[in-house]
Amino acid sequence: MLDWRNIDTVLLDMDGTLLDLHFDSYFWLEHLPRRYAELREMEPTAAREWLHQRIIRDQGTLNWYCLDYWSAELGVDIAALKREVAERIAFRPHVQDFLGRLRQQGMRSVIVTNAHPASLGLKLQETGLDQMVDAVVCSHDFRLPKEDVAFWQRLQEVEPFNPARTLLVDDSLPVLRSAQRYGIAHLLTIVQPDSQAPARSIDEFRAIDRFDDLFPEDEGEH
Repeated sequence: MLDWRNIDTVLLDMDGTLLDLHFDSYFWLEHLPRRYAELREMEPTAAREWLHQRIIRDQGTLNWYCLDYWSAELGVDIAALKREVAERIAFRPHVQDFLGRLRQQGMRSVIVTNAHPASLGLKLQETGLDQMVDAVVCSHDFRLPKEDVAFWQRLQEVEPFNPARTLLVDDSLPVLRSAQRYGIAHLLTIVQPDSQAPARSIDEFRAIDRFDDLFPEDEGEH
């Protein structure tokens, strides 16, 4: 699927790519509505429907990912509520082995995430992901989401890479389209970002199910 001889840098999304998106799905669709209903003395179904309609309005913007924004908008401490279910944070299959292989092969690995710093910090604390890669870049530091082509230019300034020799793995199709417009040559998406949701059928980009698919066993002997 990939000719690793043509790749120097691997950019990796976090949620839905390295980590199971089920934590985030569960938090926003189940835990937050339930706790919001308790705090606001609302009926849970009404709270869930209202939250969904309110949150979807900011999709594709940096606010969508910003815990400070949602804490202010909703009047609850989102970061604290996330910590209540932190035990649900989990790796997707074979991620640790894949990251170890990248390091072994001498390729630079960089996490590029839209996650808010508070959410990012919680996940790094739970997983130690930052110890498995060369760098972690948060889009909030640029005030630009990865869906904006300008994000990749800002990334280039702090983490120089050759787009023609860079691989991006991301579960978000809008993010992959943005990277494609910038000129990143090697793009992969994830078939099943959320382990509890159905697998996706994707034609627009090459898609993988498991990271061990990217390094056939016979390559590891070389």
